[in-house]
Amino acid sequence: MNRNATALIFLFLGMLVYGCAKQEQAAEGVRPARVVKVALGVQSHQANYSGEVRARFETALAFRVGGKIAKRHVEVGSLVKAGQVLAELDSQDLRLAEAASRAQFAAAQADSALAERDLRRYTDLLEKKFISPADYERRKNLFDTARARLAQVKAQHEVSANQADYGQLRADHDGVIVSIEAEAGQVVAAGQPVMRLARPEEKEVAVSVPENRLTELRATQDIRISLWAEPGKLYRGKVREISPAADPVTRTYTAKVTVLDAAPAMQLGMTANVLLGGSAASPAAELPLTALYQQAGGPAVWLVEPASGKVRLMLVRVGEYREKSFTVLSGLKDGDSVVSAGVHKLVPGQQVRVVQ
Repeated sequence: MNRNATALIFLFLGMLVYGCAKQEQAAEGVRPARVVKVALGVQSHQANYSGEVRARFETALAFRVGGKIAKRHVEVGSLVKAGQVLAELDSQDLRLAEAASRAQFAAAQADSALAERDLRRYTDLLEKKFISPADYERRKNLFDTARARLAQVKAQHEVSANQADYGQLRADHDGVIVSIEAEAGQVVAAGQPVMRLARPEEKEVAVSVPENRLTELRATQDIRISLWAEPGKLYRGKVREISPAADPVTRTYTAKVTVLDAAPAMQLGMTANVLLGGSAASPAAELPLTALYQQAGGPAVWLVEPASGKVRLMLVRVGEYREKSFTVLSGLKDGDSVVSAGVHKLVPGQQVRVVQ
């Protein structure tokens, strides 16, 4: 092969490599982009929290003395009246203790009466000069001791009588039994919870609120409560308490909303929804989170120009962030094409090829 032919071959190979490089550069200049069409719709700004109807006042009932539970007279859901017997302990030991204290009280009464009679006799003898003042003082001391012992034994007897009565667990208020934590035959200690009594005259709904919604919850004056069992009925509510610390597992704050106009149909344990902010709504678009681009000016999205196929950055006002999407309140028009993937690899004016 002569020198001219070799030169022609190298020239041809160089042109081929240059053409491939130009094709690769052109291919890199046009990026494929997945887009979504903007569809404006009416988005409600009403925050909705699901919770449970509870009684504001719920009391753990317990025996004031320990013992073995002999009888239980109520079940979960039972309506009880104030003073009603709910459960009883085995009263044998309590009765024996009361009988022993009663006998000690009777003996102390007899000793006190005898000491009082002796003191009256010694008083007469002292007036007649038959005994010395020292003998009278000794008898007076015996009388004072007997009276003091009588007072001590009387107090002990009253305590024993009260403990015998403590063998019956009674309801402090009218209410409903919401849980039972001990059964007949179980030995319980003094103060150990046996059942829980809820007073249904004041009801509230307990909900879990994320930390970014606490300010909104505190500022909201218009709170409505709906029941799953009564979807068409709305009750008025008011925030009574917000937990000062977040739950360590869910990282949410427990809020208790008092029901201001609770009806008898609202039963304890029902599922309720707490609605904040009335029913205000406005046109908004919902886009996937992958379409959101953050820059110094705030949140933005990449718009694809329909004529040129180039992208430009558009600042938007975000309404709320959801699990996999976010809402845009302003900055977009109906029918706009927004890049929904790979937004951090784009630059203004870049040509894109729409991928369906």
